[in-house]
Amino acid sequence: MTLPTVDLTPRIGSELKLDKAALLSGEHSAEIRKLLVDRGAIVVRDLHLSDAELRTVARTLGDLRIGGAKRGADGKTLNEGDEGILKVSLDPKVNPDYARFLFGNHLWHMDGTYEEVPPFATLFTPYRLSEEGGDTMFASTYAAYEDLPAQEQAWLETLRVVHTMQAALFPAKRNCTPEEFAIWCSYPERSHPLVWQHRSGRKSLVLSTSGAYVEGMHPAESHDLLQRLMIHATQDEYVYRHKWQLGDLAIWDNTGAMHRAMPFEAGSKREFHRCTLNGEEPVTAPGEMAEAAA
Repeated sequence: MTLPTVDLTPRIGSELKLDKAALLSGEHSAEIRKLLVDRGAIVVRDLHLSDAELRTVARTLGDLRIGGAKRGADGKTLNEGDEGILKVSLDPKVNPDYARFLFGNHLWHMDGTYEEVPPFATLFTPYRLSEEGGDTMFASTYAAYEDLPAQEQAWLETLRVVHTMQAALFPAKRNCTPEEFAIWCSYPERSHPLVWQHRSGRKSLVLSTSGAYVEGMHPAESHDLLQRLMIHATQDEYVYRHKWQLGDLAIWDNTGAMHRAMPFEAGSKREFHRCTLNGEEPVTAPGEMAEAAA
C-alpha cells in the first residue's frame, strides 16, 4: 500500500492521512519510517492521542527512550518522563527538571549532540497551546548538504565540530548568571563529524546551536563557517513551519533535520508531550564509513 500523503513543502515535511486506528496498529510502521527519513518531518492531524496511545505509536516506529541521565555539576538525574513521556513546558511546576534548560529550544538544534548515538526520531503532540506564536520549524540537513557545491562537500567531510551545552544555551540567555554558566560548562562535550554519512548512504550536515567550534580551525574562521552553514541550512527552501492545532502529531527525523520552537507569550501554559526514539547508528564521517567497509 502507498501511504496517503501530501507534501507540505518540496524539500521537507509531509502530511500523513491516516486515522488513529491505522496508526496504532503498527501495520504501516515500515512505510512510515521510510517516509520519515525521506521527508524529514511528518504531520498527522486530528488524532488527539492519549499518553498511552502516544507510547504505542512510538513503539511501532522504534525503541522508546525510557529512564534518565545524570546532568552536570549537581549530578542530578534528569528523567525522560513518565514511562517515556516527557512534558515539554517552560513552567517549572510542570517540568521541574527540564524547565530551566528548555528555553534553548527556541534556537535551531538537533537533540542528543552530547551522545555518541543521537536519538533517531521524536514524536510530539500538543496538550496546551500558547495564545500567540509557538509554531515549530523543521529544517532538512540532508537537502542543505546535497545542494552544496561538490568541492565544498568534500572539504566539509574532513571537519569535526565540538558540541557543548554552553554553546547551545548561552545565545538564548545572554544574561545568565555565573552559576548557570558554570552548570552548563560542567556538561560533557562531544566531537562529531560535520558531515554524517548514514548507513543508507545519504549524507547530512550535523548542525546545531550546540556546535561550539571546528576542531583545528582558528576560532574566528570556525565561527564564520558554522554561522554560514546555519544560515544556508535554514533558508526557506529547506524549512517547513508547522502551525499547531490540538490533536496534531508531528514526528521528525532527528538525524537529518533540525528543529526549533518559535517565540510565544511570557507566562504561557504551552505544553507538549514528547516521546523520543533511541538512536540506531553513531555519527560517522564519510571517510570512517569507507575505512569500516575496507
